[in-house]
Amino acid sequence: MSISFVRVDDRMIHGQTCTRWALEYPCDGLIAVNDLAAANPVLKAAYKSASGKKTFVWTMEEWKEKCQKVIESKDRYFLITKNPVDMKKILVDQGFEPGIKTVIIGPCNDRPGAIKLGNNQSIIKEEAQALEDIMNAGYRVEFALLKEEAIGNWSKFRGQFGFQ
Repeated sequence: MSISFVRVDDRMIHGQTCTRWALEYPCDGLIAVNDLAAANPVLKAAYKSASGKKTFVWTMEEWKEKCQKVIESKDRYFLITKNPVDMKKILVDQGFEPGIKTVIIGPCNDRPGAIKLGNNQSIIKEEAQALEDIMNAGYRVEFALLKEEAIGNWSKFRGQFGFQ
């Protein structure tokens, strides 16, 4: 299995992702998929130096080109996007099969129009639709900054966004 952990985190790569979650889900490296970060050399360098592990910061297009190599790799990677919409593009629209069926939703900052679900976990309508689509594609969507701080599954919150 080449993907050991799937996460949405608006900070993408930081110490908590690399150290705490790697205890639960061992990994050899991280793959962050975000067009803006991949196009910004300073941001890309900062993410690469943050983990102490093999780290890739790719555009969505680069991901599409390279994801098969990731699956075939002997190394285990975390797959991280900055927002649920990008994760939906990977898991639902592209039909990528990571080999695991749980998506962990980490920090999502408070923003105008967002509904606060928990500490530093706020979702806007477009992200709610993406989470609904991910769930309907057969994934468990769990909200957890850290494993021991989990606040629940998407099914607990989806009614706040009008889903039945």
